[in-house]
Amino acid sequence: MDTTCFSESIYNLIPSDRKEPPQPPRYVSIFKASIKDNTQKCKAAMKTMGPPKVELPSPKNFLKKHSMEKTLPPKKKFDRNEPRKPPVPLRTDHPVMGIRSEKNFINTNAANVILGVTKKPKPIYVDKKSGDKHDLETSGLFPKYINKKDYGVTPEYICKRNEEVKKAQEEYDNYIQENLRKAAMKRISDEEREAVLQGLKKNWEEVHKEFQSLSVFIDSIPKKIRKQKLEEEMKQLEHDIGVIEKHRIIYIANK
Repeated sequence: MDTTCFSESIYNLIPSDRKEPPQPPRYVSIFKASIKDNTQKCKAAMKTMGPPKVELPSPKNFLKKHSMEKTLPPKKKFDRNEPRKPPVPLRTDHPVMGIRSEKNFINTNAANVILGVTKKPKPIYVDKKSGDKHDLETSGLFPKYINKKDYGVTPEYICKRNEEVKKAQEEYDNYIQENLRKAAMKRISDEEREAVLQGLKKNWEEVHKEFQSLSVFIDSIPKKIRKQKLEEEMKQLEHDIGVIEKHRIIYIANK
């Protein structure tokens, strides 16, 4: 019998209630209880403002009557003979009228204008076609500071500082020269130079022989460190041998 006939059953056409799957339980941390206890402990320590133990006020320092009132300045003794302000003029008093000055203000003003110095116009500059005017002295376009008498002159404090620096440099140079005289250089002889050269070459051969005896496979950290150390020693010995072979005359410092 074919099994495909079961999928074409008439009962499958009847709508059925769809059941939604239940939701998984909400995640709850296993440390919730311990965190809650620690939080409560920390809150209990901060419930008071300031230290928990406060010194009680003394009963002798109670609030007394009129202690908060402002103190008035001391009373001054009234003196009737003290000078007073001038009296107010009466309604019947009239001011002095008709006083004229003999000064000719027209001639005085004319003389002041003729003999006075002509006022120069304030220098300005215009930077837009609409005619916006600005002060020329504060703009930086006018050579104001280069016309000063002390322009380009080294200030006195800089000259003094340069002299102090020069003096300190001379003292340092003298100190170095004195140390060089005390620790004079000594020239090594040809025999000493040859002995040092042969010793370096012998050391290089020993290090090279030890390097050649290393294993082919470097598969551990100690072997890598050993190989790097031998390579650095060989490189330093090669450098020292090259320096001695290059220079025939060698000086060493006396200790």
